[in-house]
Amino acid sequence: MDALDLTLRPPRPPREPLAGLDLIMAARTVDKLRASLPGGKLGSYHISGFSEVLFAKLGITEDELRAVVERAGGDADVAAWIRERCSPEAIAAVNDVIPRRLVRDRVGDPEFVKKYPLLPTMPGDAPLVDVLPLDDAAAFANKA
Repeated sequence: MDALDLTLRPPRPPREPLAGLDLIMAARTVDKLRASLPGGKLGSYHISGFSEVLFAKLGITEDELRAVVERAGGDADVAAWIRERCSPEAIAAVNDVIPRRLVRDRVGDPEFVKKYPLLPTMPGDAPLVDVLPLDDAAAFANKA
């Protein structure tokens, strides 16, 4: 896959399927990995946080998935590799655990709120992962 420049546009939303694979954070993580390839730019993004949960629950490493992304012809190749390598139970575990982290769990953390200033405007019982597309929209509002 080609490298991405995430200073020009944000990665895909966390709930966007990856080539038909309903796996929260998969498409977004693929975009961030593409931005980490030679010629790409991560900008202010990091391959940490929810992506680390994705790796841990799937039983894969960041380096393994980066290598798959680098040689893949597209999202379908990456999704096929995940389906072959990871059990349906592991995929379900990702989809279960990531939305369990709630806004109220981090709204009292000043450093986290500094990074995600929209956090205090969200309901406390909202999934924390749902702040990411709002933060992306705010960060790229003047770049459109």
